[in-house]
This record gives sequence, structure tokens and C-alpha cells, in this order.
Amino acid sequence: MLEISSKTNLLEQKSYKYSLQDVAEPNLQRDIFSYGEVPKVSFNHRRVPMNMPEEIWITDTSFRDGQQSVAPYSVQQIVDLYKLLNKLGGPYGIIRQTEFFIYSNKDREAVEKCQELGLRFPEITTWIRASKEDFKLVRDMGIRETGILVSCSDYHIFKKMKMSRSQVLDYYLGTVKDAFAAGIMPRCHLEDITRADFYGFVIPFVNELQKLSREAGIPVKIRACDTMGYGVPYTEAAMPRSVAGIIYGLQHYSDVPSEQLEWHGHNDFYKAVANASTAWLYGACAVNCSLLGIGERTGNIPLEAMVFEYASLRGSMDGMQPTAITEIANYFEKEMGYQIPPMTPFVGESFNSTRAGIHADGLLKDQEIYSIFDTEKLLDRPATVQVSKTSGLAGIAYWINVHYGLKGERELKKNDPLVIAIKEWTDKLYEDGRQTVMSHGELEEKIAQLAPGRF
Repeated sequence: MLEISSKTNLLEQKSYKYSLQDVAEPNLQRDIFSYGEVPKVSFNHRRVPMNMPEEIWITDTSFRDGQQSVAPYSVQQIVDLYKLLNKLGGPYGIIRQTEFFIYSNKDREAVEKCQELGLRFPEITTWIRASKEDFKLVRDMGIRETGILVSCSDYHIFKKMKMSRSQVLDYYLGTVKDAFAAGIMPRCHLEDITRADFYGFVIPFVNELQKLSREAGIPVKIRACDTMGYGVPYTEAAMPRSVAGIIYGLQHYSDVPSEQLEWHGHNDFYKAVANASTAWLYGACAVNCSLLGIGERTGNIPLEAMVFEYASLRGSMDGMQPTAITEIANYFEKEMGYQIPPMTPFVGESFNSTRAGIHADGLLKDQEIYSIFDTEKLLDRPATVQVSKTSGLAGIAYWINVHYGLKGERELKKNDPLVIAIKEWTDKLYEDGRQTVMSHGELEEKIAQLAPGRF
């Protein structure tokens, strides 16, 4: 059967549907995933069309996946971070949703406190065990959507759940029916999709979900979960690791609308951000992230990274307030005691700082030479230098200007006597064996000694 596609306006074949392949033994794809070797990336040279949705957005899992990986957050911390997510996401809800546990009294109190704020964005959703009691709890709390786990690789189906593909499919469909019976929109987390038999299980399963959805008149969301970070963003990569192929297949063979399709990635192979951007480019409206990338093992997609990916792809922040990223980072460090690695992009202490004297000299002349963008405007964090044995006169002058807010005519040049004196002092320290960078406190104390009251 041929039909005109509403997306391409071309005749396309619509008659073929993939059927469940109920294999007797698990397909562990050992040619790709040989446990004693680095997982391999294979290519089949098949390209799928880029298909950016009209709207894209970010969803958050900081209070679910993120919170599983650190000390539990207090109710007040969750409320404070929720308000900062609202501020960062802006009035148009680019940060569209965030998910919560609701197992304990503390979990439910946090949800209720956030609900009381009356904020439209991010919408509060949940993640629950697949039980009728939990679905009822979601409904009674006035929440319209919940995530449920539907692991889809044979590693999970055969090894963890000890079922066959047909058995697990029936079990999952029964769970979704329970969600519909409770009037809840299910968000199906297809765990381990990048090791799954995509055409033998994933597509047939999602087709059954779509059929149930049409019968119930309630949408089903599909979250494609790259649980182990195996996804790759490369053009012409083969399944099951191709992010573009997964998104294309869910849309083309299961008719999942972009607005019901979400990507959830992990950073085990340093590809979380690139994979998330690929998911957007090839048709998913949503990418699921956590603040500072905090999550299982190497972490989730950093939410702050996708704020800047959004702006780079769309050409606008669309109402987002990126200075809230600095507020969030400060809150994690000062209020929650979380140590952010200093080199972390956008939030680390050293992300826009240099120790090299030649770089500092460039910053002194024009910040744009060595700064990725106007970090003071976008993140409320001016580019900085760290004073060390390689900083030179330019680095010291720049540090003083930034630290004391000296601009225009008040700015120190690198031939200023104070700058020269500080340089001589630090040179002597490093000649005597010092290895670490100079702290702010040490520099402030020395400047007060050399130029009392000047600043």
C-alpha cells in the first residue's frame, strides 16, 4: 500500500510491519558486544533523513536518575532546584518536564511542595514501579504522566527478567493497560535500546503500544534509553547503536510522533551530548537530562549543556535564562556540598579560566580572543585567569582587573608597578619549589600589603 507522507509529501510504502521474533535463545550480538573487548561500531552505509521537529525541548531527571547517584536531596533542596529549573527554562517551558519518585513520604512531600508553587514549567511527572497501587497514587496526587520501565534488550529480557520476548511483551502491555485504567499517560522507558533487537522486538512492541494507545484514546510516550551509553551519532552507523537509526525507525515503522518521542542517554563513552543533539536533529522533540550530568555511573546528559546546544541549533535562547546555570552550580556546591570538577564546561571553577601567560595577554587585550563566548553576559561569570608560574605580567594584571571589577580607565596595565611587584613575588615562590596555583586569599593579602587601600 502506498500513502503520501505528511512529512516528505512523497509516496511511501506503508504496508510492511515488523512482527515479534520470539527467539529461543537471547541475541546478545556478540560480534558487537564482546564483553572482553571494547564494543565495536559497525557501519551499513544507510542514511536516514535529518528531520528536526518544529519544536524541541528538554526534560529533567535530576530528582529521579540524578538523585539515585548522590546523597538523597532534602525536600527544601528539591524545591529550591525546582524553582531554579523554572527560572532557567523560561516562560515558554524549554525545560518542559521533570520527574520525581513518589515511594516515600519525603518523596511525596517534595512533590506537593513543588505543586504548591503553581508553576507551569517544568511539569511534574513521576517514575514508578509497574503496579496498580502506584498508578492510583499518581492519579490521586493529580499527576497526569508517569514513567514505567520496559527493558527491551535480550540482556534484560532473558538474563534479568528470566522471560521470553512474548512473555515480557504481554507483561508490559498489561502494565500499560493498568496505567490507562487509572487515566494516566504512560511514558515507556525502553531500557537498553542500544543493545536491543530493534526490528525483532522493539518495533513490534512499540506497534502494540500504539495500538493500545489508539484504543484507549490516551497517548503513550516513548523514551529511548541509551542505558549504557552505547549510542553513536555517526552518519551511516548500523543498528542497534545508531541514534539516528533508532529515532528514524520509531517514527517510520511505529508512527511515533515527534512530540511523544524522547531520548535518554548516558555518558559512558563521552557521547551523551552529541547523541542527544543527534536525537533532536533526527526527529525527537525531547532530550532527557540531569543537572550537572549527575546520574548512574558516568552520568546523564548534562542539562546545562543542552541549553547551549538548543541555542546553537535554534539561534536563540527562546526565553531561557542561562545565568541560572551559575546559580544552580553555586547551590550544588555551597548548599549541598557537591564538588563540581573544576574543568566541567559552563559550571566548573576553571571552565573559562587560563593559567597560560600568553592566553592571559590575549584576554587583557580582548576577551573574545580566548573566551568561548561572553561568559559574563550569558552565565554571569567573567573569563578569569589563575595565577601560577606561567601567568606572566598579563595574567596577574588580568586577575586583578577581574577580581576587583576594574574597568575602563581603572584597569591596570601589565607595566603597573603593583603588577610587577606581584610578579617578582610569585616568581620567587615558584623558584623556591612551589607547585600549586596562587589562591585568591594569598593574592588579596599580598596586594593589601603592597597597595593598602588601593582597591
